[in-house]
Amino acid sequence: MVKAKVFVYANRFDGFPKESDIQLVEEELPPLKDGEFLAEAEYLSVDPYMRGYAPALKLGTTFIGGQIAKVIESKNANFPVDKYVFGSFGWRSHTISNASSLSKGRVDIPPHVLPDFKGLSPSLGLGVLGMPGNTAYFGFLELCQPKPGNTVVITGAAGAVGTHVGQIAKLKDCKVIGIAGSDDKGKWLKEELNFDHFINYKTENIRESLKEVAPKGVDCYFDNVGGEISSTILGQMNRFGRISVCGAISAYNDNKPTKASIVQGHMALKELKMEGFIVTRWADRWMEGINQNMQWVQEGKIKYRETITDGFENMFKAFTDMLKGVNYGKAIVRAKALVK
Repeated sequence: MVKAKVFVYANRFDGFPKESDIQLVEEELPPLKDGEFLAEAEYLSVDPYMRGYAPALKLGTTFIGGQIAKVIESKNANFPVDKYVFGSFGWRSHTISNASSLSKGRVDIPPHVLPDFKGLSPSLGLGVLGMPGNTAYFGFLELCQPKPGNTVVITGAAGAVGTHVGQIAKLKDCKVIGIAGSDDKGKWLKEELNFDHFINYKTENIRESLKEVAPKGVDCYFDNVGGEISSTILGQMNRFGRISVCGAISAYNDNKPTKASIVQGHMALKELKMEGFIVTRWADRWMEGINQNMQWVQEGKIKYRETITDGFENMFKAFTDMLKGVNYGKAIVRAKALVK
């Protein structure tokens, strides 16, 4: 019998998550049935959406999330032993699956064997070659429809999605302005990822700084944070500007509804187009995004960074560090620490 370690959603988050809200338990797994496979987690993802979806989750269930796992036993010919798979299995060390989606989050895609990453780490299936990469690819290109010479603003610019959106925008010959919460992140965005400008929302006046670096206004806005920052940016958009709403991390931990300035006047007078999305809208084109992102990575046109926390038992710490903005690029947990 295999015993799985599982993080269970024990108590509703009240504001910022507390360690007691997630409980680590053991679960004895039954023998495999025909059509099933047993997967052992190697890399697990922590993402902002997990906090956003938490109020809808049922207490006592496995906390949501994607992982890259290795098949260690199989009675399913489509999932051979030793293959790496992506699965929305949640925060658990071992999972029995019949290839249907187990997690209940709205970003689920069915478990699948990873394509050949051509020597790249399987962990990228949680980042640049996975859901965040496709979030950037489809969410930016399909909804913002950037044109050469456009000015693009990205909030949450130093995260897994924001860094990717900015680099795609540069590939499309756009001027890119990233907004994040530390000067070190800003230096990285400009020097390593070729962003044109950076604004530190913690130390700068967003309205004045944006006027300075985008004197002709903003054409595309990729919104990861919501709140007053987004209202300010909408106020400086050009006519027929496009806004892609990916998330609202600024409000995920608030106990009371977040108040922000009214934007309908800007929306109407400037004839703006704002659209929210969930990346599984493009599930039928999933590999299109993966393959294009892989090509860009191999050509050196898209760079990536992973912030890796070692040890499955440190899932909660990695999760809350991500919510605090500690990570550069994709936040990942490596289930087993590397032997030094």
